[in-house]
Amino acid sequence: MVQKAKILLVDDRPENLLALEAILSALDQTLVRASSGEEALKALLTDDFAVILLDVQMPGMDGFETAAHIKRRERTRDIPIIFLTAINHGPHHTFRGYAAGAVDYISKPFDPWVLRAKVSVFVELYTKNCQLREQAALLRLQLEGGGSGGEGSKETAGLLAELSARLAAVEEQAEALTKQLGEESADAAVVATAAHLERKLTGLRRALDALEPGTGGGAPVLPAQG
Repeated sequence: MVQKAKILLVDDRPENLLALEAILSALDQTLVRASSGEEALKALLTDDFAVILLDVQMPGMDGFETAAHIKRRERTRDIPIIFLTAINHGPHHTFRGYAAGAVDYISKPFDPWVLRAKVSVFVELYTKNCQLREQAALLRLQLEGGGSGGEGSKETAGLLAELSARLAAVEEQAEALTKQLGEESADAAVVATAAHLERKLTGLRRALDALEPGTGGGAPVLPAQG
């Protein structure tokens, strides 16, 4: 059974959190509440999240400051952030959201279907990345076990095929995400987010290709997925 992804919902108003839970419950993932920026940062210390929905207007530490802290941490800097705001101050305010590291910036009231669709893309990417990481770990064990013939070779070949198929699925999803983001915004922060994901996938593909029979690549170390 595939483990459910965690989605962090950050808003100082309980009614807004309740509304987000109602919208996202159809995704059947684990929804985690945080009523402040500080509470969100505390949750990020111990749990891994597929995506963060972050309210901009909060007392104390606002959404922009919270995002800045998230992006400074090695553990959390690659988690996608979707900003939600009830106040639209125009292009400058939106640009500030992207500059803070957000992959999207949505003004309230928003279309529930659109928000759910956007979140589902990041959940899918996160889930496939986790599955890919598990397959890579199994492959490492096979290679370290030194199975050079018989059943060992068959198992390794099977793992390589499975890993290649999973990677292809992630690459396809990433390509769709890049296209979607490109159609919605040409902001540098969005482009950088998509480029970062593509670099990680390219590294994995090269390592996997080197493991294919006949390449003479030995047993290279697969890149870590963070």
